[in-house]
Amino acid sequence: MGLFSKIKQGLTKTKENLTNSITTVINSFTKIDEDFFEELEEILVMADIGMETSNYICEQLRSKIKQTGTTETTEIKKLLNEIIVEMLGDSQRLNLSTTPSMVLVIGVNGVGKTTSIGKLSMLLKSQGKKVVLGAADTFRAAAIEQLGEWANRAQVDMVKSVDGTDPASVVFDTISSAKAKKADVIICDTAGRLHNKKNLMDELAKINRVINRELPDSSMETLLVLDASTGQNAVNQAKEFNSVTDITGIILTKLDGTAKGGIILSIQKQLGIPVKFVGVGEGIDDLMPFDAKEFADGIIEVD
Repeated sequence: MGLFSKIKQGLTKTKENLTNSITTVINSFTKIDEDFFEELEEILVMADIGMETSNYICEQLRSKIKQTGTTETTEIKKLLNEIIVEMLGDSQRLNLSTTPSMVLVIGVNGVGKTTSIGKLSMLLKSQGKKVVLGAADTFRAAAIEQLGEWANRAQVDMVKSVDGTDPASVVFDTISSAKAKKADVIICDTAGRLHNKKNLMDELAKINRVINRELPDSSMETLLVLDASTGQNAVNQAKEFNSVTDITGIILTKLDGTAKGGIILSIQKQLGIPVKFVGVGEGIDDLMPFDAKEFADGIIEVD
């Protein structure tokens, strides 16, 4: 199955929820009036796009209708598709321009963080890159064990320590190992203790100090993993994490199992953080680079 087919298939539930509802509204109105916009905005909100973002989309739609002079409701889906692409902007890839480059992965427990690291390792390895993993989520023995399983599956090296070890020391050891092995990319897992923001902030600050000291000129990505099925709660998590560290991109998991894929639009509108990868299945090769046009086509099918 090709890249586009996987993303499109992963968005099936979102598309059924959104496109079918929009089609129903379009077929119910013969003209574009305030009642039409009220119905449309309600549909967008119910698709977990959020009130603020839904309002913005409707305002953009009003503007496009005024510019184009269209009076046909049948043109609405095409215009909405264009608005979504414009909102998401150009797709952004990981900045891995140095050897080694650092990727720090953050997120609360249960969102698919460790699984995403495993899939990302496999993806980078398939591109010919040598990857070293760092098991810096030392507060859960299960996290270290799970990451080790993914390292075995992806056949990449992993650095770990015993439970309760200072995460920053694990990151230091991982960097040292990666330098010795001349690795291209370092990917470090971290603990997701969002319920205690001060501990999280202190921990990430310490990790970042180690990275800045040991890899002062290296490319650095901080990726936040969010579960698409949690809807607006994912936006709240993004806001919380964004308040304690600089996030360079988002991995949105479990897109294939939810009708709430529209959450991507809320994240982009409210935070301006690009979605760089989406998870569209359970397989090790089911982490896809995000593409705005493919996403728009996947959730709003144009006739």
